[in-house]
Amino acid sequence: MTTNSAATLGARRRWAALAVLVGSVLLLAIDGTVLYLAVPSLSRDLAPTATEILWIGDVYSLALAGLLVTTGTLADRVGRKKVLLVGTAAFGAASLVAAFSTSPEMLIGARLLLGVAGATIMPSTLSLIRDLFPDPTERRRAIAIWSAGSGGGLALGPLVGGGLLEHFWWGSVFLVNVPIVVVFLIAGTLLLPESRDPSPGRFDPLSAALSLAAITPLVYAVKHAVSAGLDVWTLGSAMVGLSAGALFVRRQRRAETPLIDVGLFGNRAFTGAVLANFIAIFALTGLLFFFSQYLQLVRGFSPLVAGLAEMPTTIAAIVVIGLVGVAAARLGTGRAVAVGLAVASVGLLLIVPAEEAQNYLWLALALVPVGLGVGLAMTLTVDAVVSAVPPRRAGAASAIAETAYELGVALGIAVLGSVVTLAYRSGLDVPETARPLVEDSAAAALTSLDPASDLAAAVREAFTSAMQTASVIAAVVTAVAALVAWRTIPSGRNTATAAEGK
Repeated sequence: MTTNSAATLGARRRWAALAVLVGSVLLLAIDGTVLYLAVPSLSRDLAPTATEILWIGDVYSLALAGLLVTTGTLADRVGRKKVLLVGTAAFGAASLVAAFSTSPEMLIGARLLLGVAGATIMPSTLSLIRDLFPDPTERRRAIAIWSAGSGGGLALGPLVGGGLLEHFWWGSVFLVNVPIVVVFLIAGTLLLPESRDPSPGRFDPLSAALSLAAITPLVYAVKHAVSAGLDVWTLGSAMVGLSAGALFVRRQRRAETPLIDVGLFGNRAFTGAVLANFIAIFALTGLLFFFSQYLQLVRGFSPLVAGLAEMPTTIAAIVVIGLVGVAAARLGTGRAVAVGLAVASVGLLLIVPAEEAQNYLWLALALVPVGLGVGLAMTLTVDAVVSAVPPRRAGAASAIAETAYELGVALGIAVLGSVVTLAYRSGLDVPETARPLVEDSAAAALTSLDPASDLAAAVREAFTSAMQTASVIAAVVTAVAALVAWRTIPSGRNTATAAEGK
């Protein structure tokens, strides 16, 4: 069992504690996307290259993905509340560094620190929800609210960023975190119960190192391939990542107290939920990273208007909370997840013609099924993961779910971001003499060009075409996720496994 005081908490206290946990994950999700609208603004001030723009956007999720397994296991050992509060304080400090960065390299470093701090927060939130709500019905409702905070935060980020950028410099999107962190620290100290695994076993630092070594080189290989092609560094990095991953899995199978219980992947519901979640997030966030830029660079929206333009996704993701229970009861978990992802795939396809339509209304209508589908799928996949493990492994299982999520974010930005960059460069129909001015990225090019010039029009056309290519790929990948969910996640009314309560 997990040692905790949650069982003695009254209903009002438990839901108040959930509000703190949702607030924490909402902050992290917003911080993952709040920067998207700031790219044109910081490009003017810091002049990053196209590769540096990808790193600024990606290193946050990369650090989260690489460390979540380690920090989830650490939280099981030393206390989930303690780790969450320490991580929240560190998140506030890293936000200060990011806000006042004076170079692309400094901002990348600050985003890395934000990711490290965020990695201590994410798994603790899900683990504490598992303890706070032992009743499956209440837990599903709580996870639906948690998922809305996580998924809604992805879309709220641009809105928050747009509002701030309308009046302040780009660093304000980070500085706003500081007072919010202070509030969460006070509320978390007062409301959250402490919980930990009473028999955690030895901590394995080598496994922790291997988990990081498996992820980082793979993402680096993708990014390096965009700027330099398939050279020795690209292939070498990919081989290092794959080798470290193989060694990590082998060590986990043999360890007495592994960081990841690979036996969990023998559970059909668990494996299908993790995989479907990873593929869907890969497609969604890879597209969203450049969508905010498209709204400003091509549509000419101000940061605030661009943020508002993405609100249909947020509203749809929140509305779907009321449909989760009905969908799961009528369809079963697996089929409900598959339907949600299929709806999202259709929405992503509709974005392709909508990006060329003069009227924004068509784009808004295309964003609604994306929000509905992803919101439904995320809630049910997370619930399937958390329900599939005994309470004492809550931190480790939550870390796997969040690692899949953040790895999907990191690889989505790296892979689909690289697709956008390559498609943009190949689609540029400009004289050879002008290519050096516009080839690096659309954001960098349009900060220095006359918006009414033919060259600027060519840049916008190439960027729109690149976004449409990425949208089609994202739609296909999401459809694959729907098929995975349909085939692997059970659709019985009770998909919790025998692990529940063991």
